[in-house]
Amino acid sequence: MLEVKNLSAWYGAAQALFDVSLHLGQGELLLLQGLNGAGKSTLLQSLIGLGPRVQGEVVLQHQPIAHLPAHARARLGLGFVPEDRRLFAELTVLENLLVAARPPASTAAASMAQVAGEKQQLDQVFALFPALKPMQKRRALEMSGGEQQMLSIARTLMTSPTVLLLDEPCEGIAPVLVESIVQALLQLKKQGMSLLVAEQNALLAAHADRVITLVAGQLGQHRTP
Repeated sequence: MLEVKNLSAWYGAAQALFDVSLHLGQGELLLLQGLNGAGKSTLLQSLIGLGPRVQGEVVLQHQPIAHLPAHARARLGLGFVPEDRRLFAELTVLENLLVAARPPASTAAASMAQVAGEKQQLDQVFALFPALKPMQKRRALEMSGGEQQMLSIARTLMTSPTVLLLDEPCEGIAPVLVESIVQALLQLKKQGMSLLVAEQNALLAAHADRVITLVAGQLGQHRTP
């Protein structure tokens, strides 16, 4: 699903990643670990096309994407949930979800099909995160950190990704909500979605297919739980 070959990244003259190569198979949960500053966020941002200057190959479903902007990568099925969530604080839960849907179609028939598609997507994300359904009219700024994280993941799912990148989805969240998020990610994996997750939480690590470690911008330990 996702192949990365000899990926290096720079912030100005400072190199942050050094020849990182990895692969992610269909339905695989690959966990990325490492100390703060090791380059985990930089790697995920490089894959989606945000942030640093990069060099190397990124291939999504056999299609090279390293030359594409972030929005084009998203349209090809690469989803990204950033650590800072980037929600629209003044918008409601429902508005945050719908803003991620595809642009309106130009014909009435296509518009009706889009509305039906959006309803199906909403049903799917509410099935994954039932706690969000009764909050549809609540503004994002009125939600807890864990609720915002669920909304951030749900909003990315509205773009119908086949590969999902997540940056520290369980950090600083109450344990009961961590459990909900982990179960949702495992359900996505069961449905065939591929996940690359930067995360230190042991609960998610126990379910990973593989765990890789970044050390100072380079791949280090590689193990199977």
